[in-house]
Amino acid sequence: MKTRQRVTYTVLPPVLFAGVLLAAWWGATVMFEIRSFILPSPAQVASVFAEQGGYLYRSTRTTLNEAAVGYGLAATIGLTAGAVLASWPPLARATLPTLVGLDAVPKLALAPLLVVWLGFGTTPKVVIVVLTCLLPVVLATVGGLTDTPADQVELSRSLRASWWKTLQKVRFPFALPRIFVGLKIAAPLAVIGAVIGEFFGATAGLGYAIRAAGSDTSLVYAALVLLATLSVGLFYLVVGAERLAAPWARQASA
Repeated sequence: MKTRQRVTYTVLPPVLFAGVLLAAWWGATVMFEIRSFILPSPAQVASVFAEQGGYLYRSTRTTLNEAAVGYGLAATIGLTAGAVLASWPPLARATLPTLVGLDAVPKLALAPLLVVWLGFGTTPKVVIVVLTCLLPVVLATVGGLTDTPADQVELSRSLRASWWKTLQKVRFPFALPRIFVGLKIAAPLAVIGAVIGEFFGATAGLGYAIRAAGSDTSLVYAALVLLATLSVGLFYLVVGAERLAAPWARQASA
């Protein structure tokens, strides 16, 4: 019974809110008689899924593959780099301003250059995803590892634990909640990065579908709905991983 109540408490509010937004969207198109090329109704968008479901499925699969591969690489690189920077503060002070500066470079401006350098395949899209997601993971890892309670670190040193054992058994578990904050921030950014990469030199994906749709705004809105769904799905996958890897964080917050 408690499990059912917990699921209802967790799932019902966002579903109801999404329903309210959908009703408001539909009501606005009817009440204000908005033309379909400006704002198609939910029924018109749903008809696109029925008529072009195969095309949208293939496009979604392409974008999801690029976002997932790039996100996995960004998480691996970010966790490794964050652990190194947290263990060597002088290196962190030297490199973090450069990382922030590179992150501030508009990815839309980098995409055409990456196509020139890396070709028209999947690689430039994955690189864009990595560049988009990397900084939040690095900063969250550095912040989590450096905020480990000093008494815990001193205790591990008094027990003559190695640097790796201290990181594995003490610092990393304390840092996990903060690390997952960065990973959750990066999850929707992975989809954004994939779409940015698909705007240039792509022949598939939801970003390409939006660019190639032309005046078919119903198709554009259908692609946007799928992009939002991908972002939400990736976010809650990370939330599920957090509950498995750091259940104590959720219990402490509760």
